Amino acid sequence: MLTSRQSKILKLIVEQYVKLAKPVSSNLICKTLKCSSATVRNEMATLEELGLLEKTHTSSGRIPSEKGYRYYVDNLMELKEMNAEDMLKLQIIFKNQEMELSDAINKSLQVISDMTSYATVILGSSSHENLLKKIEVVPVDDESMICLVVTDKGHVEHKQIKLENVDQIEIKKTVELINNLIVGTPIDEVSTKLEYEIKPIIGKYVKQHEQLYNAFYHVFSDIASENINVQGKNKFLTQPEFSNIDKIKEVFEKLDDKEVLNDIKEDADNNIKVYIGKENNVDDDCTVVKTKYSVGDDEATIAVIGPKRMEYDRVVNILKYIKENIEKDNEE
Repeated sequence: MLTSRQSKILKLIVEQYVKLAKPVSSNLICKTLKCSSATVRNEMATLEELGLLEKTHTSSGRIPSEKGYRYYVDNLMELKEMNAEDMLKLQIIFKNQEMELSDAINKSLQVISDMTSYATVILGSSSHENLLKKIEVVPVDDESMICLVVTDKGHVEHKQIKLENVDQIEIKKTVELINNLIVGTPIDEVSTKLEYEIKPIIGKYVKQHEQLYNAFYHVFSDIASENINVQGKNKFLTQPEFSNIDKIKEVFEKLDDKEVLNDIKEDADNNIKVYIGKENNVDDDCTVVKTKYSVGDDEATIAVIGPKRMEYDRVVNILKYIKENIEKDNEE
C-alpha cells in the first residue's frame, strides 16, 4: 500500500501524462504538492522500484507503467460528474423520441468516439448463441421480397432481397431446403453451412439456384456482420503512441478481426470493466473499457478502446451514463 504522498504523486503523474502525453518532471510535482525536489525524487524512485512508474530514455521525467495505471484505476481514480457538454450531446440523442433505440445506441457510440478521440465498439447479442429457427419470405413485388430470419430466442431480422425473373416456386423450394437442413445452426455459422451443405446440392432441386443461393448467403452474412459495429477506428491516428505505421496497421487489423472483437464481450460481468495493456487481447499498448447492457431478452456489450494513456475517469462516467440511459429507455 502506498503512503498518502506516494499516492498523490502517482495520481498526479498519471493525470498529467494523460493530458500532455509527455513525461512528468519532478519540478511540476514539487510546485503542485509543495515538496522539496529531493523528497519528490526519492518518492518517484520508490514508485519506480515498485513498478508503478517508468523512466523514458529521452527525459528525466516519469510516465506511468501498466501496473501504475492499474493501481490508479483501482485505488486513486475519482469519478467526477460528467461534464455538461458531454452530457448535453448524449441527452440530445436519447431524448429524440423519433429515433429507434438501436439507432440511438449507434449514434451515441459515434459521439463518444468524437468526444474522446478513442474508438468505440458495440457487440450485439452473440449470434453464436442465437440459433436459426426458420426463415420465411414475403413477396414485395415481382423482383423483390423480404426475408425474415427467426431465431430460437424469438429475435427476428428482416432483409430485402432483389431477384430477377425468379419463379415463386423456386423461392419456396430454396426456403424449404434451408429450413430442412440448417435449422438449429448458430446464426454466425449459417453462411458456412450454406456453402458446404446447401451449395453442392441445391442445383438438384432448384433450377435458378445460383441467384437464390447468392441472395440467401448474403442475407446471413449481413446479419452476422451487423453483430459488430466499430466507430472511430481512425482516431488512433491522432494518438502519439500510434504514430508508427506498423503499429497502426497492427491495431487496425485487430479492430477488423471479428474473433478479437467478440472476445471483448466474453466476460459475464455487467459492471464497467477496465482492461489495461496485456489484460486485453486487442493490443498491449491499448486499454479496453467496457460494460454490458440488457434490452428485453437481448444483451449487448459496448466498449471504448484507446491508448493506455486514457482519460479513465471520463470514459467510465460516459459508459455508465450510456448504460443507464439504454436500460432506462427500455423500461419506459
